[in-house]
Amino acid sequence: MILITALICLLASILITPLVIKFAFLIGATDKPNHRKVHQKIMPRIGGLAIYISFVIGFLILSPGDVAAWPVLIGSFIIIVTGVVDDIREISPKVKLAGQFAAALVVIYGGVRLEVINLPFGGELEFGFLSIPITVLWIVGITNAINLIDGLDGLAAGVSSIALVSITLMAMLKGDMFVMSLGLILLMSILGFLFYNFHPAKIFMGDTGALFLGFMISVLALQGFKNVTVISLIIPLIILGVPISDTFFAIIRRLVQKKPLSAPDKSHLHHRLLDMGYTHKQTVIIIYMIAAMFGLAATLFSMSTVWGAILIIGILLIAIELFVESIGLVHHSYQPLLKRLRPKARDRF
Repeated sequence: MILITALICLLASILITPLVIKFAFLIGATDKPNHRKVHQKIMPRIGGLAIYISFVIGFLILSPGDVAAWPVLIGSFIIIVTGVVDDIREISPKVKLAGQFAAALVVIYGGVRLEVINLPFGGELEFGFLSIPITVLWIVGITNAINLIDGLDGLAAGVSSIALVSITLMAMLKGDMFVMSLGLILLMSILGFLFYNFHPAKIFMGDTGALFLGFMISVLALQGFKNVTVISLIIPLIILGVPISDTFFAIIRRLVQKKPLSAPDKSHLHHRLLDMGYTHKQTVIIIYMIAAMFGLAATLFSMSTVWGAILIIGILLIAIELFVESIGLVHHSYQPLLKRLRPKARDRF
């Protein structure tokens, strides 16, 4: 039943997206070119609506019995409304954030929250009243992280798909049918849309799609890995390594350059790769590969001992730092680790 429903979602997304393209032009939900954007013509930008409708079709067919099911659907509807309004009228960041907070509170009320984790060497850590703000911070943070990487054709959709593959597979291995089924129908809904969104795109997902995907991925990751050990809680952070690291270094970049945290720029991961001479399609594929490597690392991490997991984290952090410095993600002069390695490399010759 789940596989048939997933195929229905894929087909629905493929059939609905062309209708959404026409609808976007009809209501004026379009994206005009400017100095910060890479596209050169007016594009429809509420493609996330096709993903959402396809997902809802799958949800209604499966009718999952989990207590969190309807709160998740209601929360996602709030996110979709927020995104659609923003794609049409470009609402203020405060209003957009309010919509995200409202959606997060709905799912928290429905039971999706981080309440307790088991410490790796014994004992428990209960968050108590802090569980609500921690959960809100997680949902809003991941939602905006996915939104920030939505800068190239197929980028956010592809990275989200890769993250969902990892989340769905791990949920299947754990026997978590709720997360697995929702993850699978969402994945198929995205893949149907990606048929029109990959370069050269016929439609953008817009904030409608980016906020929806970020919200759903944050909720599914939290639901799939909550009430587990500290080590296991790191798994969703690794799975979402691309959007999280890009957002983290964007904050660092703005602090270093003494700019407001909300200030837009053209120095995100995809911008830096484009500046290095990679084509649009090459840049997207490179980031897909990086996302897949994070997914593989998360899988290895989940099967490791505590010390093995610590080793994997150490290697990941060093690899991320070296990559960030080599492409100038913070600043072209920010190379603390590379500067330490270069003299040693020269001494060998």
